[in-house]
Amino acid sequence: MELFDVYPLYDLTPVSASGCYITDEKGTEYLDLYGGHAVISVGHSHPHYIQRISDQLKKIGFYSNSVQNPMQVELAKKLGELSGYGDYSLFLCNSGAEANENALKLASFLTGKKRIVAFDKSFHGRTSAAVAVTDNPKIVAPINDVHDRVILPLNDVNALQNALSTGEVAAVLVEGIQGIGGCRVPEPAFLQAASRLCKESGALFILDEIQSGYGRSGKFFAHQYAGIRPDVISVAKGMGNGFPVGGVLIAPEHQPWHGMLGTTFGGNYLACAASLAVLEIMEQQQLVENAAKVGGFLLDELASFPKLKEVRGMGLMIGLEFEEPVVVLRKRLLFEEKIFTGVTGTHVIRILPPLTLSMAEATRFLETFYRVSKNM
Repeated sequence: MELFDVYPLYDLTPVSASGCYITDEKGTEYLDLYGGHAVISVGHSHPHYIQRISDQLKKIGFYSNSVQNPMQVELAKKLGELSGYGDYSLFLCNSGAEANENALKLASFLTGKKRIVAFDKSFHGRTSAAVAVTDNPKIVAPINDVHDRVILPLNDVNALQNALSTGEVAAVLVEGIQGIGGCRVPEPAFLQAASRLCKESGALFILDEIQSGYGRSGKFFAHQYAGIRPDVISVAKGMGNGFPVGGVLIAPEHQPWHGMLGTTFGGNYLACAASLAVLEIMEQQQLVENAAKVGGFLLDELASFPKLKEVRGMGLMIGLEFEEPVVVLRKRLLFEEKIFTGVTGTHVIRILPPLTLSMAEATRFLETFYRVSKNM
């Protein structure tokens, strides 16, 4: 049997990693400024993370959600404390797509409606409803293309108001910062208006913080810059630092019933151990504050770089848009300078490092980036 060939792969095989660095099978070390799609939050192979999971595995790794698991309660409490959403409830699942799928299902249950409003350049996952509200027709199969959804321009309050005026919308779904969309940041005034309009119309307001959450923006959630409190928040990626974990945070006015949502693997012992380790490390090492400081330094320095068309983002979620394609630049950074970065489309480099990134590592990137870019 061979692998189903859906990923274009670089000729590079990581075999170990530590902090913000990855080492390949030849012993070459790379500075990781991509974190595997913003997944690595507390750094590769953090000792406390390894210890937490190892200790748990020696006790029990998995059992079903039909029995008590105090670790889930502990995780919900810790997440509530650090995020500022202690009065919300937590449903645990396995991935970002699954988190959004459950968030949309919850909204439909609670409102009795099925229309979803999402926005241009959005990405919410590859499962049924999540991919249907993703703005990329290429990955929407015919079986997905049956959902009732509307895709609007981001930051267009009038368009949103018109869409909600029909009274048929179950939920409005927006990313705290668009990831695949190239680190586009919703305007605070737009998020505030969207929150108000949803309340007025009875639609649920869902914030997809799968990539932008867990401290990456310099606050625990990116939408907190706008001072709003959504009905539902979806999380994943940095939540488990590489262990498959996802979750849905649900406002206290929305009540569950038994069987409403469900999962086999979500919230298992190992997932909880990984997630608790992440939160403990974030708190102990003040990683949200570090993301704000180091990310702010990068954004300030990059803003004056002449070859860039636009610099977008917050904290350690940064998009660098060029006038010309970036494929050669990215390859040179990776193979010549040993620095991992990400891309969006053909013209945007994305910077999504572990939240442990130091000022020295950020400076190394800037110096290298300036030198390589000027010679393009």
